[in-house]
Amino acid sequence: MKPTTTVSSSNPVQALVSGLVGALVLNVVHETVRHLRPVDAPRMDILGERGLRRLLFKANAPQPDKQSAYVLTLAGDVLSNGLYYSLVGSGRHVWWRGVALGLAAGVGGVVLPGPMGLGDGPSNRTSQTKAMTVAWYLLGGVVAAAVSAGWTRSARATAD
Repeated sequence: MKPTTTVSSSNPVQALVSGLVGALVLNVVHETVRHLRPVDAPRMDILGERGLRRLLFKANAPQPDKQSAYVLTLAGDVLSNGLYYSLVGSGRHVWWRGVALGLAAGVGGVVLPGPMGLGDGPSNRTSQTKAMTVAWYLLGGVVAAAVSAGWTRSARATAD
């Protein structure tokens, strides 16, 4: 009889990698569609740049040029979304967590920029803009869940 092998349901590397992949997919979609549909594509890059400039202003730090601000914002976006999507985690219920986190991020992306003083336009311009914002963040959560579920399945197959 073969001994039972347990696969950890709490793997921080798995969670971080899954979250990073979800964030990368989200950003690739954002960057691609903003070039293909400039009229109504969400412009989370603009929201990020506004937030960065506001933080630097409050810290009395020098403002970066437009290209540097874009690169810093993109890097911060991938890092912060990667950490956020890493909450999908590993083990049981990754699909539910991926959907819930993705929807929460998407709705937050539509609802929060205005009250935060970042402006409504970049994520709230049209019905299509709002729908794309929610859909893309949902996609990021689902991708993170898929990577995590695949990782777990692969680990179980290797353990058997």
